[in-house]
Amino acid sequence: MSDIRIYELKKTNLRGATVIDGFPSIGLVSSIVANYLVNALELEQVGIMDSNFFPSISLIRKAQPLNTVRIYASERVSGHDEDEIDQIVVFISEFQPPPNLIRPIASAMLDWIQEQRCSLLVSPEGLVIERGDEEEGEGGGAEEGGAGPGGQMAANDIEPNGRNIDLYGVGSTPAAMKILQDHNIPMFQDGVITGVAGVLLNEGKRRDFNVLSLLAEAHSNYPDARAAANIIEVLDRLVLNIHIDPKPLYKEAEAIEMQIKSIRSQAKTSKVLKAPPQPRMYG
Repeated sequence: MSDIRIYELKKTNLRGATVIDGFPSIGLVSSIVANYLVNALELEQVGIMDSNFFPSISLIRKAQPLNTVRIYASERVSGHDEDEIDQIVVFISEFQPPPNLIRPIASAMLDWIQEQRCSLLVSPEGLVIERGDEEEGEGGGAEEGGAGPGGQMAANDIEPNGRNIDLYGVGSTPAAMKILQDHNIPMFQDGVITGVAGVLLNEGKRRDFNVLSLLAEAHSNYPDARAAANIIEVLDRLVLNIHIDPKPLYKEAEAIEMQIKSIRSQAKTSKVLKAPPQPRMYG
């Protein structure tokens, strides 16, 4: 399927930028992370991804129509070294693509990212630890049995409200894995990463392009803003010159969680979305 296209609304120099994958995952972790970055950093929309196979809807926010998949970017920020330029690009969608679109979406993303000469792609993901008391969630994400990969301690184990959160990473290339090591993020040793993030990792390895997946333990049966907030704090360390204020992070994550939950609930009950030939919208 080659009908997935990216349209640039504003020509922007994205060379060397870090790209965030905001397609829904377990606990909606990636969607919450992407929304938070767009709001907190006041990112500007620079493009859209579109296809005849995407849902025929317009998402309205602040009286403005928005496409199903949008692309936002920050300004280029210089570090102490003139060669150090940090910039974030965010792909964002509140709706989960059906299985037949996952590979085309991932390929279209990487094609465009490489054309723009971006340097790194990060996929925030929810990690389900099977303890027998939670149902498996829909969509992309990671699955793992037991108390944790390899029994090791994870990065950022304790969040403010006292709930334990494990966070791990996996990279597509030796350079990507070194980024994880340099920031003391434990490697995800054994398990499965599904959806867009899983395909991005495989394609990144095939193309020798740096792709990171950050996996935070998340609830599989409802939006998990806590897990998303944990990943945002790690991103604040990874992208050195773009600073994200951690103080309002958890409160803002709750608001985004409720917003996404409301959007998905409205979309789920829409009769239009269920009419052929449109694909089913997961929610």
